[in-house]
Amino acid sequence: MLKDYLVLSNEVKEALENGKPVVALESTIISHGMPYPQNVETALKVEEIVRQNGAVPATIAIIGGKLKAGLTKEEIEYLGKKGREIVKVSRRDIPYIVAKGLDGATTVASTMIIAALAGIKVFATGGIGGVHRGAQETFDISADLQELANTNVAVVCAGAKSILDLGLTLEYLETFGVPVVGYRTDELPAFYTRRSGFKVDYRLDTPEEIAKMLKVKWELNLKGGVVVANPIPEEYEMDYDTINRAIEDALKEAEEKGIKGKESTPFLLAKVKDITGGKSLESNIQLVFNNVKLAAQIAKNL
Repeated sequence: MLKDYLVLSNEVKEALENGKPVVALESTIISHGMPYPQNVETALKVEEIVRQNGAVPATIAIIGGKLKAGLTKEEIEYLGKKGREIVKVSRRDIPYIVAKGLDGATTVASTMIIAALAGIKVFATGGIGGVHRGAQETFDISADLQELANTNVAVVCAGAKSILDLGLTLEYLETFGVPVVGYRTDELPAFYTRRSGFKVDYRLDTPEEIAKMLKVKWELNLKGGVVVANPIPEEYEMDYDTINRAIEDALKEAEEKGIKGKESTPFLLAKVKDITGGKSLESNIQLVFNNVKLAAQIAKNL
């Protein structure tokens, strides 16, 4: 039975029962995305921004084999301190981690799954995974994309991480019928930068319009998620050429060291942070804050 595995915090349970807006938040950003104590401070600040914008935050993780939607401060602190010792969990890992009673930090894919089980429709994150560069040879494609094809959760993000092949990522999403909506932009943002050279499918300029589109999609039983691409605020944007050079250097090093699969994204993001003198981490934090605010506004309208 689902209730044997899924645990909602009192705040999240009460909000869902009373039709209040809830925003799902992932936990990989806490365990793998940033160093301690910055990770915990950021996670708590993110929850605060959701509340300031009239919604209830549901940070999602697996703790002691339980799928949790809504974490206590202590649980967030625990994930932050344990950091990379916590397993990064995607769809394929959930049954093992739960059966073994272990802890897991949820990626975009697994956060979507647990959010959908709980009945949460809107999720805010930094950037989605996608088709990796060189995927023609490696077949390295993030499970996030299949989850978007199958799970009815809208993902508010700053586009896809710029370490990916953005053109192929958009092609993949199109094949599986996942709409990519630009919030006040015609161009897909590329995480640290507002531009990528690629167009979004549709532009919508208000949270109300986005909520209406989600309602229509799911009422028509068109299963799957929607990517809501929300560009990083201009003042925190990084220089397009600087960031691309940093990514090229990081990719070369990853190839030389034979780093592949789910290790590649944390490695590449850490490398980019080093190359940019930590500026990318500040950008990362600000774009998450920006996404969370929009997600709360969409959830309220939905």
